Amino acid sequence: MTPPNGFTRRRLLTLAAGVSAALVFDSAVGRDSSTIPGGKTMLTRAIPSSNEPLPVVGLGTYRGFDVATSSAAYKQLGPVIDALFAAGGSVIDSSPMYGRAERTTGELLSIHEPRSPAFLATKVWTRGRNEGIEQMEESFRLLQTDRIDLMQIHNLLDWKTHLPTLREWKAQGRIRYIGISHYTSSAYAEVEAVLESEPLDFLQINYALDDREAEKRLLPLCREKGVAVICNRPFGGGGLLSRLKDKPLPGWAAQVEVNSWPQLLLKFLLAHSAVTCVIPGTGNPRYMADNVGAGFGPMLTDAQRHQLIALVD
Repeated sequence: MTPPNGFTRRRLLTLAAGVSAALVFDSAVGRDSSTIPGGKTMLTRAIPSSNEPLPVVGLGTYRGFDVATSSAAYKQLGPVIDALFAAGGSVIDSSPMYGRAERTTGELLSIHEPRSPAFLATKVWTRGRNEGIEQMEESFRLLQTDRIDLMQIHNLLDWKTHLPTLREWKAQGRIRYIGISHYTSSAYAEVEAVLESEPLDFLQINYALDDREAEKRLLPLCREKGVAVICNRPFGGGGLLSRLKDKPLPGWAAQVEVNSWPQLLLKFLLAHSAVTCVIPGTGNPRYMADNVGAGFGPMLTDAQRHQLIALVD
């Protein structure tokens, strides 16, 4: 896809390597910044349960990292991670259900120089206490780490069984944060009930310009309960970018330092005060360099968000 206004993803990769973005504070969304060598800054949001700053744009590994080491696609993944880190990002999200993604992530991070700044998130997705422990131990092995930053109970599968183990491992320091995830709106009532009844650090949930069901109850509840929100599938089901690619960006896009539709779609999500981080998935370093651009510059106003909603509705 070629973004409007003459910006290509290749050019954005070059810009990402040298951009020096000014921090713009916005108390409505708790804005802060994470400065990295070279003077570049990426917006951060505080994890409510700890106040630890977390860069707002991360990386999802579904599909993109489920590749063989001998493939051409695998050779692109080191530069993907480099593009994330170069912009000040850190969150890398994976899962045992993503095929080879955990193993690939661990392999690439183990050889990364300088030392990887990754905030590692993965999931438990099985039934039974012992089965859950076995699966999580395997995640530690595949990710080649002795500490995982965030462990999530995927799709709430057997969550009442796994949650005590997660709390125990958090107390031991093996995992730093615990959370739940889901991607089916029909399960949102159950997600809401768990958020109401259990103290959690994170929720990972679907949220996109054309998939705003989470705005109704889950995002306000997370804000009320002090739960960080990671946005899964931030480009919707895949058709959203195709629908928008031939449309010009809004005239105000330059005001929020946006050069492409992917950046604008991510900034739409980040403008919501409950959102902590977005994790667009990709195995393409040029796309990663474009995506991280959403973590710089001003956020969208309410009027700008409503204009985008009207565009897709």
